Amino acid sequence: MPPKTQAPAMSDFERKRRENIANHKAIIEKISATAAKIIPTPKAAAPKAKRSSTPRVKRESVQRELPRRETRQSSRLAGRDADTPDSKRKAEDEAEAATEKAKAKKLRVSGDLSLGDITVEGRKWEGGIDGLASLKGLRGAQPGVRTFTEDDVDKTTDKGLKGLRLRMSGLKLYEKWPVNDIKIVPQRVYSMGFHPTESKPIIFAGDKEGAMGLFDASQEAPEVDEDDEDAEYPDPVISAFKTHSRTISAFHFSPADENAVFSASYDSSIRKLDLDKGVSVEVFAPANADEDLPISAIDMPSTDPNIIIFSTLQGSLGRHDIRTKPADVEVWGLTDSKIGGFSLHPAHPHLVATASLDRTLKIWDLRKISGKGDLRHPQLLGEHTSRLSVSHASWSSAGHIATSSYDDRIKIYSFPDAGTWKAGQDLTDEQMTPTHQIPHNNQTGRWVTILKPQWQKSPRDGLQKFVIGNMNRFVDVFAADGEQLAQLDGEGITAVPAVAHFHPTLDWVAGGNASGKLSLWM
Repeated sequence: MPPKTQAPAMSDFERKRRENIANHKAIIEKISATAAKIIPTPKAAAPKAKRSSTPRVKRESVQRELPRRETRQSSRLAGRDADTPDSKRKAEDEAEAATEKAKAKKLRVSGDLSLGDITVEGRKWEGGIDGLASLKGLRGAQPGVRTFTEDDVDKTTDKGLKGLRLRMSGLKLYEKWPVNDIKIVPQRVYSMGFHPTESKPIIFAGDKEGAMGLFDASQEAPEVDEDDEDAEYPDPVISAFKTHSRTISAFHFSPADENAVFSASYDSSIRKLDLDKGVSVEVFAPANADEDLPISAIDMPSTDPNIIIFSTLQGSLGRHDIRTKPADVEVWGLTDSKIGGFSLHPAHPHLVATASLDRTLKIWDLRKISGKGDLRHPQLLGEHTSRLSVSHASWSSAGHIATSSYDDRIKIYSFPDAGTWKAGQDLTDEQMTPTHQIPHNNQTGRWVTILKPQWQKSPRDGLQKFVIGNMNRFVDVFAADGEQLAQLDGEGITAVPAVAHFHPTLDWVAGGNASGKLSLWM
């Protein structure tokens, strides 16, 4: 019988290992016991019933459609062109439009709205114009780098041009409040307008969420003791109203009623704001409430204050008489691509200039409508194609058209004899060739509103000029001959004043940025 050998002593390492195993086992058992209390034990499957001799009716299979999730995909696999600025712009537009459509397709604001009931952030409305004062080849953007300086003005040899440059460059940034204190709308500014009154500067702005802001720049700034370090500087009085459910894309001021302000929106509606009564009335929306007709711009002929012309993101142009029913609207499909902006010739409003994602500027004649059904449309007089998409087409009162496009150009076309054109007259390629092309960085991307030129409609000095935002955080002023007149800036401008507008008659300029802030030069 072999002698008994004593088991070797357990090492500290082995003892610790076994303790860990025991602890882990206890934790697992505890978790299993807890799970058993929460999750009931599945019941045994019931025995299958015997098949009846009666034949059953065969049911059609129902396929449940699961919500699809967006996935990233290369341009080649998605069947798109290579990533060019134009294709990126189109993809961004489509993505934004799809998001807004899903978010607010059926949320259009209907009926009449009292401004006293729809103020944003409790700001007060007193009513009327006089009551507004009491209301509560380029590289990327290089912020602050000027492309037009005082040296350009000093070296100007033409006396008339130099005088105009000195006058426009002499406009000063509004000083009653800093730019950061003048938040005219809650979200990014998408549209802007100057009320035509000359008695005081009244600015309207629309943001991406459908809020309308009003600011009366004539209000007096409160006196503050500058020696008192604890003194609070009161904010300016601004009114904001939720009149639309989606982006406000354009404003227009009635040529016949100074109290009427029209606004258009991606929510497919056009509303009329009565400043005197403090009521916003819907004057157009599709007769079918489910129809989506996002409106990108509006204009009104000076000859008839009851007619509204509008363009859509779907490539159509519409004409509506506000005295008739929405079902009586005329809508013409002009292109399969988005129309980002259009305008009527101020003196000859039967002439329409459209700018489209299909890279074209086109001029149409509303005096001659031809075709049937979906093929019915105004007569196309002429077109010009740019290398990339065209954002906006703006007529001047003297017959110039200014466009901005993603090929980093501002193009100016001249049609001084437009009033003599016959209905349906074809314009030659030579006539449709730009007379001036200005290099200009128009690469706004997704977070800056698209840059669009806006003419001074009826300049008191008779000199045709327009404004457009500058990606280096300025507002540029140009003449009809392509000469730059000024580059407006000022202290406190920390974002691109992308949406720029001229007062119709006076040398007042307004700019709005992505933070909803207003810059004003006078």
